Amino acid sequence: MTKILILTAGFGEGHNAAARALAAAIDREAGEGAAVVADIFALAAPRFNSLARHGYLSLINRAPHAWSRLYHWIDRSHIVERRLWFFARETRVLRHLLARERPDAVCCTFPVCTFLLNHIARTGGPALPRFNIVTDSISIHSLWYRAPCDGWFLPNDDSAAVVLRAGLDPARVHVPGFPVPAIFAREAGVLTPPELATGAAPRVLQIINSGKRHAAETARRLLAEDDWEITCAVGRDERLFRQLTALAAGRKRPATILGWTHQIPHLLMTHHAVVSKAGGATTQEAINALCPMIVSQIVPGQEEGNYELLRRHGAGALAPTPDAVIATLRQAFADRGRVWREWRAALAPISHPEAARDIARHVLATVEPRPVVSLA
Repeated sequence: MTKILILTAGFGEGHNAAARALAAAIDREAGEGAAVVADIFALAAPRFNSLARHGYLSLINRAPHAWSRLYHWIDRSHIVERRLWFFARETRVLRHLLARERPDAVCCTFPVCTFLLNHIARTGGPALPRFNIVTDSISIHSLWYRAPCDGWFLPNDDSAAVVLRAGLDPARVHVPGFPVPAIFAREAGVLTPPELATGAAPRVLQIINSGKRHAAETARRLLAEDDWEITCAVGRDERLFRQLTALAAGRKRPATILGWTHQIPHLLMTHHAVVSKAGGATTQEAINALCPMIVSQIVPGQEEGNYELLRRHGAGALAPTPDAVIATLRQAFADRGRVWREWRAALAPISHPEAARDIARHVLATVEPRPVVSLA
C-alpha cells in the first residue's frame, strides 16, 4: 500500500489545517490509512513545544513589531541551515518515523521539516520524494524555498510569481490552491447564504481565535446591529462565551454564540461575510466558501500577504477597529448588497476547492505502488 507522510507544526493553524485536508484527500484517493500526519516538534519535546507555541502566540499578538523584526531577520539569514543541531531531537524523531512508517513520499506543510529531510538524506537516511505545501500567500518566507524539494504547491498565481522570481524551477512549481476540506467542493452551490437582493437579512460570522485585539468589542458592536443575523465563534474563551451569550439573548434577529467548533466550513458557506484576523487557513477557507472577509487584524510577516491577496482581487476589506468593521459591513450590505456581490464574484477566480485532491493525485502519481506481500 502506498503511504505518504505529512509533516506539520502547531505554529499557526494554517499548517495543521492544510495537513488535515491533504491527509483526508490522500486517504480518499489511495485508501484509508495511506496518509500519516505527524508534528515532529510536538513528538520530540511536548513541554518545550507547548511553551514555544504559547510564546509564539504571545509575541505575534502582544508584540507584533518585535515578531516582524524576527520574522524578516530569519527570512534574510541562513540560521536554520547553519544551526540544524538545534533540531537534533526533532531529527531523531523524524528518522524514527521514516524507519517505522516507510513512506513513499513526504509532504511538508511547515517549511523547517524540509531542511531536516534533506539533512537525513545527506547523512545516510532515505532520500524520498519531498514536497512543500506552501500555506502563505504573497509574503512567502524564504524558508519555504531555500531547501531543495521535488515540488512546491502554491495557493495562487500571485504566490507562484514570488517563488519563481526567487529562482525556483518552473517545472517544479504547481498552483493547485490551498488544501481545504472536501465540503467546499462537495457543497458548492448547495450551501449558500440567502440572497440579499430579495431583502434577506445579512448573516455575519465572526471568528475569534488567537488574535483578540478589539475582538470582544467588535462582537458587542455586531450584536447591537438588529438588522443582521450574527454568529460568533469564540473558540475556548469561556468567559467571552458567557458574556456574548447574555448579550445575544435579547436580540430581535437570531444570534448564535459558539465555543470550539468543527463547523467553520459550513458557517463560512452559509454566511454573507466573515470578520477575522488574516490567518492562512481562515483566509483560504473564506475564499473557497466565496465568503468575503473583513480583516480585523494582520500578523506582520506571514499574514500580510493573505490580506494583500484579497486587496489585489477586490474581494474583501481591512477594518482594524470595531467602528471600521461596522462601517465596512454597512457599506457592503447597502443597496441590497451591491458591494457584497462584487466581492463575492471576485473570490470565484481565486478559489480552488479541489486543491487537496489535486495535490494528492500529483504526489501519488510520483510514487510507485508497493507490492503487497502475502503472509499466507
